[in-house]
Amino acid sequence: MRYLLLCFTMLLTLSSSLQAKESEGIDVKEIVLGHMADAYEWHITTIGGKHISIPLLVIVRSEATGEWHAFSSSRIEEAAEEGHNYMGFYFNEEKNGKIYERLADGSTVRPWDISITKSVLQIWIVVAIMLVVFLGCARWYKKHDATKDSPSGFVGMVEMLVMSIHDDLIKDSIGEKHYRPYAPYLLTAFFFILITNLLGLLPIFPGGANVTGNINITFFLALCTMLAINLFGNKEYWKEIFWPDVPGFLKAYPVAIMPFIELFGILTKPFALMVRLFANMMAGHAIILSFTAIIFIGWSLNAFLGSGLTLLSFVMILFMNCLEFLVAFIQAYVFTMLSAVFIGLAHPEHHEG
Repeated sequence: MRYLLLCFTMLLTLSSSLQAKESEGIDVKEIVLGHMADAYEWHITTIGGKHISIPLLVIVRSEATGEWHAFSSSRIEEAAEEGHNYMGFYFNEEKNGKIYERLADGSTVRPWDISITKSVLQIWIVVAIMLVVFLGCARWYKKHDATKDSPSGFVGMVEMLVMSIHDDLIKDSIGEKHYRPYAPYLLTAFFFILITNLLGLLPIFPGGANVTGNINITFFLALCTMLAINLFGNKEYWKEIFWPDVPGFLKAYPVAIMPFIELFGILTKPFALMVRLFANMMAGHAIILSFTAIIFIGWSLNAFLGSGLTLLSFVMILFMNCLEFLVAFIQAYVFTMLSAVFIGLAHPEHHEG
């Protein structure tokens, strides 16, 4: 029943914006990419051609004056409706709706931009949820003797999930001797990705942002893992990169093939983490939005085709939402598992034959 409600809500949310485009043809590419892209406002719905959105805070540095400005994104929208720019700033639709500044000579530049966008706000919401969940669980343990009382309900579920990831994944992948310094980071990454993915399935506020489908976010997560691997790898790890146990001609003369391959592997590991998470999450959102757009394309042609495509698309949307619910957990688990495995490879033990 929950997924039925989510699907109906998604259809209602997109219906007005799609119907507004029927007269000029439905641009599926614009609809799909537009709903997945980051934005300076949180779009809720469109009723009667009027957009209902939550304006967000814009923080930019003017290239003309060198001063920082902070204002609501609605100011730029209002100025655009009146046919001018707000303090020289405007949304450049040719550049994915990013803020640009028009200078006195008529040229345009991209100013320094640290605005609170939709993805940033979604990350803050995820962080707030994590703080509430884990501080609440910590409060339970503070009031009870964990050696005598066993947690139940929500606290018990969180403990089961944490211990499962901690003992069966992190400890086993990195090793008993080295896992402790990395456990806090890996647990944080797992729950951040999981909660972000689950919120992304909600079609309305406070969900719906495509955070893990943003390659900038997955790049940062992969970069953190890369630093954890290479900054704290032991001497055996670096020996296997620069002087592996292979015949001399493969590591020194005439070309150091193996060290080159191993050094290249330092970059390919985080690259795989970045692309895997980004591609899987973006693809799921794109497929769901595409099936939603098919409904309105069918109705724009004729009622018979629209009825058939509506039924087919609704079944597929329901199926994809259920699948995405599973993928949300799988991708968080896989990212954490691969990160733990790569970190474990940076701590090989030297064994004498």
